[in-house]
Amino acid sequence: MVRVRFAPSPTGFLHIGSARTFIFNWLYARHNNGTMVLRIDDTDVDRNTQASRDSIFDGLKWLDLGWDELYHQSERIELHRQVAWKIFEKGLAYRDFTPASAESDTKERSDGPWLFNPAMRELSAEESQRRADAGEPFVLRFRVPRDSSHPVEFRDAVYGAQSKLPADIEDFALLRSNGLPTYHMASCADDIDLNISHIIRGQDHLTNTFKHVLIFEAAGAALPTFAHLPLLIAPEGSKLSKRKHGPVVSVTTYRDAGFLPHAFVNFLCLLGWSPKDNREQMARQELTDAFSFEGINHSNAVVNFTDQDPFDPKAVWLNAELIRTMPVEELAKQLLPFVPNAEPGKMLQVAPLIQERIKLLKDVSTAADFFFLDELPPYDSAELIPQKGDAPMALAVLERARDVLSTVEFKHDALDQALRAAAQDLKIKPGQMFQPIRVAVCGRKNAPPLFETLEVLGRETTLKRINAALALL
Repeated sequence: MVRVRFAPSPTGFLHIGSARTFIFNWLYARHNNGTMVLRIDDTDVDRNTQASRDSIFDGLKWLDLGWDELYHQSERIELHRQVAWKIFEKGLAYRDFTPASAESDTKERSDGPWLFNPAMRELSAEESQRRADAGEPFVLRFRVPRDSSHPVEFRDAVYGAQSKLPADIEDFALLRSNGLPTYHMASCADDIDLNISHIIRGQDHLTNTFKHVLIFEAAGAALPTFAHLPLLIAPEGSKLSKRKHGPVVSVTTYRDAGFLPHAFVNFLCLLGWSPKDNREQMARQELTDAFSFEGINHSNAVVNFTDQDPFDPKAVWLNAELIRTMPVEELAKQLLPFVPNAEPGKMLQVAPLIQERIKLLKDVSTAADFFFLDELPPYDSAELIPQKGDAPMALAVLERARDVLSTVEFKHDALDQALRAAAQDLKIKPGQMFQPIRVAVCGRKNAPPLFETLEVLGRETTLKRINAALALL
């Protein structure tokens, strides 16, 4: 039975790299009819924040993929301690009573990487117990084998065979001096208890895995399959970080900019993975059917953005393509949060007019703002003057339009016929007739098709705006 887990720490916002890790776990679970576990690794009480916890759940819920089981690591600390002490009882861990200040000094004076404190590692069981009974604080450390040339090994499903000599691994902590488990201890204990079969995570965890292999073996547990994912990097080659690259690395930035959840999922899937046929636009089921470790690349994936344009062009393209093909009713529903106080009925009328014109949902606020305003913001009256025309022509057009639009049926075909006939009567081209009307009712030249726009705006608003434009001339 395939069981995978996504285990974020609530110490920061939901990073797009973490979101991709969640998505890859989800796809692998669904592809194999397995179980998706969400485990909040919240044992770092000094750094956990409610805002971070909210960011994780808000971001994951927006992705609209879901999970099957939910756990909080902070509720499982007793289990972590039990596994640690079982390892100790086997002689595979020891108490280290070195004060924290002395430990820092020792590590700084070390010629090479610090591995262990010989005095603590060789402390007799009796002396160790005596000092512990006396209340002396200690760290519980894993006793990495020092008399073995046999390497610590595992096979990664992406990067292949991995090997490291024990001589290059320090005696890492299992329990802190306050009795709380370390990341290594808590993570492995939970993976064992929850029967996690595949650990799919970022490549930056690859070096931790050697320690985790030692813990699994010491606990008498079978090794899961490890699969490490290439990192997401910025155009200049550095790892994506909020400190350096700002909000562009946060999932909620994409949500708030108007990306559709599936377009964002589709985009993240293409960062470090590709199907065998090199498709780019893929539905959720297509992604699920195609996903495999074989399609994951070894090299890091670049997220292309600039200071001027914070979003990768491929992400924007995927989003625009999905907008163009989605049902109008669904698009209207998705657009509503981006126009405060908009009526759902009117948005349903507006959505098909801008469906081909927007790339992000937030573009509705610039592509269709005039549909939802009582009064247009100020605009340059020179915009009312038609091409190869003048102010008197614009004035004549708007006066004639006011007369025609006062009585004509406000339906596309009727509006089309009436305004084209008016242009003929004025002996001007249709475009010269339409431009002043478009600017008068929209406040600009670039707008959706005129007759559909007039039909949505309605007679009252249209005539009110034409009168306001006439006052400018």
